[in-house]
Amino acid sequence: MRNKSPKEYPLEVQGSFSRPKTIVKLTLSALFAALTAAGTFISIPLPLSPVPIVLQNLFALLAGLVLGPLGGAGAVGLYLLAGAIGVPVFAGASGGFVHFLGPTGGFLFGYLLMATVAGFIVGTPHAARPCPSWRIVLATAVGILLQYIPGVIQLKLVIADSWPGALAKGFLPFIIGDGIKGVVAVLIASRLRHPVADHLDA
Repeated sequence: MRNKSPKEYPLEVQGSFSRPKTIVKLTLSALFAALTAAGTFISIPLPLSPVPIVLQNLFALLAGLVLGPLGGAGAVGLYLLAGAIGVPVFAGASGGFVHFLGPTGGFLFGYLLMATVAGFIVGTPHAARPCPSWRIVLATAVGILLQYIPGVIQLKLVIADSWPGALAKGFLPFIIGDGIKGVVAVLIASRLRHPVADHLDA
């Protein structure tokens, strides 16, 4: 006797198949939000820039690379919401909506942009359609560069600096370190996407 696929069951029964997947997606998004928040405990201030070296962007990037656009955006959005209501998850173990208006606020929005766009490039993980390595590398490079756009723009506006000055404070000191984070993200995402796809397709 042939086993039915979920699509062949009545709608009310199909809903029971989708609930476990929804729970898994929400759990994974919450996990990456927590990892991004945990990155706040590593914050290295720089003498010539109001923007510190942090690990939050690594986990925000991984959220998009591993979970895809919706899961990645959901994880970073949850992280930003927690910080906005005062949970100390931003750089220096601080929180509050005021951080979105300060010199580092653009980078917070950049995390969301990075995770979403990187997620769109690699797509939602599926066991039957593995993502090629070159696409993960492309998504990583594009995502890292995109985070700087709102970051540098807001930095320039807040500190009333020139464009070269804003780039010197918000881009040049970080590009090598973020390149290293990108390599780490590619290696981790390449290993995590398959087991995540197995859970989502189960």
